Amino acid sequence: MRRVYAALAGLLLLSVVVQFYFAAVGAFEKPQVDGSFALHSVTGTLVIPVLSLLATVAAALSRAPGRQIALTILPLGLVIVQMLIIALGEALDDSTGNTTPASLAILGLHAVNGLAIMGVSGFVFRGARLLATTTGASPHGD
Repeated sequence: MRRVYAALAGLLLLSVVVQFYFAAVGAFEKPQVDGSFALHSVTGTLVIPVLSLLATVAAALSRAPGRQIALTILPLGLVIVQMLIIALGEALDDSTGNTTPASLAILGLHAVNGLAIMGVSGFVFRGARLLATTTGASPHGD
């Protein structure tokens, strides 16, 4: 089960890297259309959360330390924060739906939080790999 956990953690990290790629594809598409960020949206709202949940279950079944299990579910929590950032940013748009300085200040946090998701996912993958190669030892000394 530890190898399954490591594989799922690797897929989680890969999906976050792909998520950044899809964001760039949407940002550079000309002309911008409603579907420009469709792949980015699906990956962020479906793929990453599902992989985070599956990896968390695998971590628990692998008897990973509690800290490692908590880190594995953290990307899901950070995806929820991503959605809250977008909702708050859009709530601060003007009456015509255009961004305001306040909405841009909030929406910019979307990229910062995305980096946090990537960092956590990398840390999860590192811990999962260490767990898969050890016999009963904690990957973080817990």
